[in-house]
Amino acid sequence: MDESQSPSAKRLRLAAELRRLRELAGVSGRDLARRIDISQSKVSRIESGVTTPALPAVVAWAEAVGADAETRARLTAMTEAAFAEVQAWRSVLHSFGQLQDQIEQREALAQRIRVFQPSLIPGLLQTAEYARRVFGLFHVPYEDGDLAKAVAGRLDRQLAIYDEDREFAFLITEGALRWRPGPPIVLRAQLDRLGSLMTLDNVSIALVPFGVEATTAIPVGFDILDDRDGGSTVSIETLHANVFVDDAEHVADYEHAWSALDEMALRGEAALELINEVSRSLQDGTP
Repeated sequence: MDESQSPSAKRLRLAAELRRLRELAGVSGRDLARRIDISQSKVSRIESGVTTPALPAVVAWAEAVGADAETRARLTAMTEAAFAEVQAWRSVLHSFGQLQDQIEQREALAQRIRVFQPSLIPGLLQTAEYARRVFGLFHVPYEDGDLAKAVAGRLDRQLAIYDEDREFAFLITEGALRWRPGPPIVLRAQLDRLGSLMTLDNVSIALVPFGVEATTAIPVGFDILDDRDGGSTVSIETLHANVFVDDAEHVADYEHAWSALDEMALRGEAALELINEVSRSLQDGTP
């Protein structure tokens, strides 16, 4: 993919400029981390373009390397431009054939992943057949052979949930629980998998039922990825693209939404009973 057209080009240009200024000043990554009070690993992630630094961190970076006023103004503009990254589905599919490898790279950096999904079972929890049918309904068509690669990539991503050192939390609406991308047997198998994954100590699956009084309205799914240094990135799913947000103020909006949804949710035996209720409805034909 041509960098000038890449959705991450602005973030990568900021990363390259920050690295260039540090090296020009003769400051090591370890020393810079100490000066601006972040970890050395976060300096590395910023300079590689994996993490977009908040504006206060960029200002501190500029001061630490002795950047002049003009350079600081340029860095401010670059940071503001890089904060909201849009990764269009068509562009990524055209370049890579499927999205799962790029998503897995982001998820691998997270110590905790929180997923809200209003419309379907989250990808990290999907069975192979459920995933295949979801990809088959994707509004941007896959090329021949890429559909199978996408399913395999999604299953590879799921290995992460068995890592006991990481934490996964899922909030799923009852509507997503009942959405059926194929015959009843596909959804019944998917519901059985949800029930089995609820037994994992590092995985929390909570359900927002139809009957609860709503305290917030969130029309799209989102993931909150919390890294080991306390930083967070939000990935928001839209029809045409994923939007990635690192700005602390915007991340806080999604934290607030998560808390409100979490208070509305069923968990434990109550959540399992709702799963079983939906599964029974598929067997007896209840709508």
